[in-house]
Amino acid sequence: MGILNVTPDSFSDGGQFDRLDDALRHAERMVAEGAAILDVGGESTRPGASEVSESEEIERVVPVIEAIASRVDVPISIDTSKAGVMRAAVDAGACMINDVNALRGEGALEVAASLDVPVCLMHMQGGPRTMQQNPSYSEVVSDVTGFLLQRVAAAEAVGISRDNILLDPGFGFGKTLQHNLSLLRALPSLVGQGYPVLVGISRKSMLGMITGRDVDQRLAGSLAAALIALQGGAAILRVHDVAETVDVLRVWQAVSSAN
Repeated sequence: MGILNVTPDSFSDGGQFDRLDDALRHAERMVAEGAAILDVGGESTRPGASEVSESEEIERVVPVIEAIASRVDVPISIDTSKAGVMRAAVDAGACMINDVNALRGEGALEVAASLDVPVCLMHMQGGPRTMQQNPSYSEVVSDVTGFLLQRVAAAEAVGISRDNILLDPGFGFGKTLQHNLSLLRALPSLVGQGYPVLVGISRKSMLGMITGRDVDQRLAGSLAAALIALQGGAAILRVHDVAETVDVLRVWQAVSSAN
């Protein structure tokens, strides 16, 4: 899953692709590099990010989704927590919802059910503005897993098919470095719940804490984390660096399938 942020303030690539032609070129580049899904987001969820109105988010993402859908033949995901944005994005050509708030926003459950597209439910403690202010858990793996299964139950209760549900443990969303490491190590237990798992670690601050490198120097750390996630059973890797991650995937697949 290639990341396409059409925002001025995302932590890694804010402002790079908020012009339609730049966004479209980047989308086409990621598809050429091997992206199987494109994830379009119009509101930054980095710690401390400013909130964006529903109308502004729609204005950011809908023209991009329409343009991509007319030019490339890969599924498009909308990265949003707002029900109105979900509906507008799917109407424009998106066919998946990626919600960091796990459909807890007003009307999100009902709208997602009515749209009948795959939905990724992510765990986040707190909100983007406050999530890194002293996050704590009784036991992070069981707490995150329990939350996600509760959201699965809520989704299924409104008619969202089990086959349309994916899970994301939410690396970096209300977690310390140790929380993130524990979740990554225990990824097979989440995969074992029976739902496809999406992992988004690309360039995140946890990698900076480990390596001491700035956000634009975290490629090697991102690839190492991607390989660990693959080995743990992740079904989707959400990444900034598509070509390099595809190379890792191909080598891992070749070794895994060798006699």
